[in-house]
Amino acid sequence: MTIWTECGNYGYYGLCFSRYGGTLTTLMEIQNKTVLLTGASRGIGPYIAKTLANAGAVLIGLARSEEGLNATKAEIEYEGGTFHTLSFDLKNINGLSDLVEQATTINGEIDILVNNAGSRPGKDRVPVLELEEEAFDEVQRVNVRGTYLVSRAVATHMVNRGGGGKIINISSGAGKRGIARYAAYCASKFAVIGFTQAMAQEMAVNQINVNAICPGLVDTERVDFIAGALAPEGESGEEYRADMVRERAFRVPMGRIAQGDDIARMAAFLASAESDYVTGLSISVSGGSEMS
Repeated sequence: MTIWTECGNYGYYGLCFSRYGGTLTTLMEIQNKTVLLTGASRGIGPYIAKTLANAGAVLIGLARSEEGLNATKAEIEYEGGTFHTLSFDLKNINGLSDLVEQATTINGEIDILVNNAGSRPGKDRVPVLELEEEAFDEVQRVNVRGTYLVSRAVATHMVNRGGGGKIINISSGAGKRGIARYAAYCASKFAVIGFTQAMAQEMAVNQINVNAICPGLVDTERVDFIAGALAPEGESGEEYRADMVRERAFRVPMGRIAQGDDIARMAAFLASAESDYVTGLSISVSGGSEMS
């Protein structure tokens, strides 16, 4: 699927880059690697899938929405990439071993895991005094418990087969700084950062890198859900969304909110051999609005 390549030998590594769709992406050690991506049907998931597929990876997309998965699959395959789909709900905890076994039959093993599945904003975006236990628990179930369960299952596979691997967790800027009406979400994303650090310590001996990406606000359909949950009575979600994007962009030093490709390119770096000596980090991709 490479349109144009420029290869050279620089120092210890041979570097090879591909220009596709106007972006420059390293192919080193991503070509033919198998990536298991949760939350592949919406938000930043399709962007990550397309970027890694463009870099030559074999993608296995996981999500509850078969319609969304099929849309991502169609777009990637139209561009010449490889994308397999697995429909799975993280509520089905007992099926995780079967899920990993099914995934490994596709391309032999799982080299890279991207934990991108996230709860849908809704009843959790309220002040703590109005936050219902059910809404709080649902956010933790998807964002924290789901990350833990899938990571454990895939890391077990990686350790047993040897050869190392990469685990990339999607946290958030809200995992580094509390935000009013985001208590459940902030709690879950802070937890993902702590989980990432602990697992990175444990997995280093097995040459498995564990890192997190912390996006700011990203211009995907998730912003529609957030706006719908936060919009005051009498204001449409669409109007609130436009105001929210303008206000956030004003507070970002680089003058705009993130695009899906911004996050996907960081995922590509963490998936590649370029990041082999990077583990336990929670990297802000927020245009300077978070600098830690």
